[in-house]
Amino acid sequence: MLTVKSERAGDVVVIKCAGRIVRGQEAALRNAVLQEKLARVVVLDLSDVDSIDAGGLTLLVYLHRWTENNRTHLKLVNPSVFVHEMLTRTHLSCVFDISSFDDAVTVLCGRERERQRESHTAAVAAY
Repeated sequence: MLTVKSERAGDVVVIKCAGRIVRGQEAALRNAVLQEKLARVVVLDLSDVDSIDAGGLTLLVYLHRWTENNRTHLKLVNPSVFVHEMLTRTHLSCVFDISSFDDAVTVLCGRERERQRESHTAAVAAY
């Protein structure tokens, strides 16, 4: 069984997945991502996913394409050893942006600081 919990912080959504991403049980994850049309970044936390099959990998590829088409960045963080192995063996590790959760937080915080600097610079220039 797959459980999915979403948390939003501004335009970043973190979706925590637990269980198995397998054919027939992927609807919860698909629906959780598809309802986030306004997000700039969707982070899938896969640390508690213990299994993934071809149906789950197909879903991840679908979500990757959907987010790109909607100008959203999809990031996979903390995949379990098994999930990371499956992504590597299928060469999907080259397709996805995969990192640890700490790396993802650092990158997202850096982007937010950069956006604040750009806003400040624009405000000063307008003055």
